[in-house]
Amino acid sequence: MLDDLRSSIDVSFTDEEPTSSPMRRRRRKRQFLGMTAAQRFVLSLLLFLMTVVLGMLCLVVTGRMMLF
Repeated sequence: MLDDLRSSIDVSFTDEEPTSSPMRRRRRKRQFLGMTAAQRFVLSLLLFLMTVVLGMLCLVVTGRMMLF
């Protein structure tokens, strides 16, 4: 059925390279800088809070925002 879709009749389906013998593949754990997902979340949260605090500090220093 699929033979007429191939460019040459000489090549059969068994000539193709076999896939890996185990059907399931191991998923590689994706880590950024060797951290887990929870550690990356805490790091991003801390960076966000530092940005907010430094931004508000700059507004206070330049006089665009008053504390009281």
